Amino acid sequence: MASEPVARAVAEEVGRWGSMKQTGVSLRYMMEFGSRPTERNLLLSAQFLQKELPIRIARRALELESLPFGLSRKPAILKVRDWYLDSFRDIRYFPEVRNRNDELAFTQMIKMIKVRHNNVVPTMALGVQQLKKEQCRTRKIPTGFDEIHEFLDRFYMSRIGIRMLIGQHVALHDPDPEPGVIGLINTKLSPIQVAQAASEDARSICLREYGSAPDINIYGDPTFTFPYVASHLHLMLFELVKNSLRAVQERYMNSDKDVPPVRIIVADGAEDVTIKVSDEGGGIPRSGLPRIFTYLYSTAKNPPDIDGPSEGVTMAGYGYGLPISRLYAQYFGGDLQIISMDGYGIPYHKSKYRL
Repeated sequence: MASEPVARAVAEEVGRWGSMKQTGVSLRYMMEFGSRPTERNLLLSAQFLQKELPIRIARRALELESLPFGLSRKPAILKVRDWYLDSFRDIRYFPEVRNRNDELAFTQMIKMIKVRHNNVVPTMALGVQQLKKEQCRTRKIPTGFDEIHEFLDRFYMSRIGIRMLIGQHVALHDPDPEPGVIGLINTKLSPIQVAQAASEDARSICLREYGSAPDINIYGDPTFTFPYVASHLHLMLFELVKNSLRAVQERYMNSDKDVPPVRIIVADGAEDVTIKVSDEGGGIPRSGLPRIFTYLYSTAKNPPDIDGPSEGVTMAGYGYGLPISRLYAQYFGGDLQIISMDGYGIPYHKSKYRL
C-alpha cells in the first residue's frame, strides 16, 4: 500500500490532470490518420495518448470520489477507483515516449490497462445495485438519483472513448489487417452482416434459456457498406435484438398463436444509416418509458442478483443494456430511440449512425 506522502502526491497529480481539457478525436480523423500506420505515425499516436489518457482517466477518478448517496464508499466503486488510479500512475510514471522501442513498450502497457478495466461495467453495476437495495425497496427511483444517472452517462461515455483510443492504437500494429480495416474501424462494414451475426448470438442465448426462439427477419441492401466500428454495432444490435426476442418469447410461450418474428430493417440515408428493430412483444407500459434509459430500471420480471454466481450472458439483467447501447450510438454522433405501443410491442426501435 502506498505511503501517505506518495498517495498525497498522486492525488495532487490526479487533481491537476483532471482539470485539463481533453481533446476530441473524430471517426474520420482516426480513419485518415490510421490509414498510414508508419513508425512515425505510431510514435505520434503514442505521444498523444501519453498526454491524453491521463486527463481522461484522472477526470473519472475524481468523479468516483465524490458521488452522492454514499455510492463512492461502496467496495465495488472503490475497486473501480483504484483501477483508474493504478492506470493513471502507470501512464504518468512511464518514461517519455521518444523512439520506436519506447512506443512498443508503451503500447504493451496500455494493452494491459485496457485488460485491467475489462470488468468496470459489471463492477460499477454491483455498486449501483447495492445502493439501489439500500435506497429503494420498490421499483420507483428515489428523487435525486438523476445525479447518479448523469454521472454514469459521463463515466461510460468516457470509458468508450478511452477504450476506443487504446484499441485503435493497438490495432494499428496489426501487420496483416483485413482489407478495408483501419485499426478497429471497418471502412466497408456491412450492417446486414453485423445484424445477422448479432441475431444469431442473441437467438442462441434465447434458445439456451427458453428452449425456443422467435425467427428474425432482416431487410436491407446486402451490398451496402459504411465506415464504422464493428464491435460497437454488434454490441448495440445484440442488445436490442435480445430484448425483442425475450419480449416476444415470454408473451407467446404459453399461447397457441403463431409466434411473430422480430424484424430488422437497415436504411441507407443521405446523412444517416438507420437500423430499425421491431417486435410484437407487448411493448413497455407508459409509466416505464421515462426510465428505460436509466441504470436502475429493468423490464425483467426477476432480474438476476449481480452478487450471485454468474452464468454468462443472460436474456435480461441489470438495466444497463439500453443506456449503454445508446451511449455507443451517440459516441460517433448517432442516437438510439425507442417508441413503444403498450399491448403490441416495439414498432420503432431505431438506432441512427452518423456518416
